[in-house]
Amino acid sequence: MVKKTQKRMPRRREEFTYHGHTIEELKTMPSSELIPLMPARVRRKFRRGLSRDEEDLLSRVRGGDPKIRTHLRSMVVMPEMVGKSLEIHNGKEFQKVDIQPEAVFHYLGEFALTRRKVAHGAAGIGATRSSKYVPLK
Repeated sequence: MVKKTQKRMPRRREEFTYHGHTIEELKTMPSSELIPLMPARVRRKFRRGLSRDEEDLLSRVRGGDPKIRTHLRSMVVMPEMVGKSLEIHNGKEFQKVDIQPEAVFHYLGEFALTRRKVAHGAAGIGATRSSKYVPLK
């Protein structure tokens, strides 16, 4: 068995594209060209129109506000939000989320989870027959 010594090229991270368009192209597109690229549910939301709160959030993002906190978990991540840092409410607190290019046309609520992993402790006294033999500290 002969072992080949090939030099591997370093793996290059390709630029993110969405349906063949780069993020910079998506940012410059008018909404009439952007809407057909969206998934069906997001497309329906934009055709029906955004609420006043969602419009305000978009204007704050476009205005370059450094600290944006929102409860709008149903807002769609638009291309102009990429690279920004938002704080999204999860029902208890605000979670800081850095918007990546892969998040385009997903909902903000997907990135601030509302449930935690359950970490059960030891059984309480009286919970089971064997729990009475658990030494108390």
